[in-house]
Amino acid sequence: MPPRRRGASGFRGVRVRPSGRFYAEIRAGGFRLTLGTYNTPELAARAYDAAAWRFRRPRRDMNFPDVESLEEAEFLAPAPCLVDDEDRRRHRQVQRRIAIAEHDEQLMRQWRAQFPNDVDNTDAFFADLRAQRRSNRRHRRAVAEFELENPNTTWTENDPRWDDIWTETTSDDE
Repeated sequence: MPPRRRGASGFRGVRVRPSGRFYAEIRAGGFRLTLGTYNTPELAARAYDAAAWRFRRPRRDMNFPDVESLEEAEFLAPAPCLVDDEDRRRHRQVQRRIAIAEHDEQLMRQWRAQFPNDVDNTDAFFADLRAQRRSNRRHRRAVAEFELENPNTTWTENDPRWDDIWTETTSDDE
């Protein structure tokens, strides 16, 4: 019987995913055992070899025939990626959040298309709010400068209003 064809990865039991990562699996009996997805084809091939040793496959079915024992194959193989109920729950939660975000974006696109004046009004409101805040900061700074230069100031040297005004007003005007 001719040897089995090796895939695009160059290793037995390893396939390339569309994302560029490498998927390892081994067939045993009538079913497939998924070994995981890895960043390099060598790691996926090492995982395949460790599983092949466990299933007592002949050495000619191995990707790395120089490995002498199951212990050595398991030592060289990457740690298995165990998927438990917590991983599945977290994945479902992330997928649900992504679906909600995509739905929100779709609704926002519809709203913008249906009510373009509201979008303009919202932008104008926030621009006015920023301008008001900037104007208030400039006014407080002018008051602080006046108090600083005025010899008859009502503020004492250790008045906490000095610190408050300078820290609130210095970052925005520059």
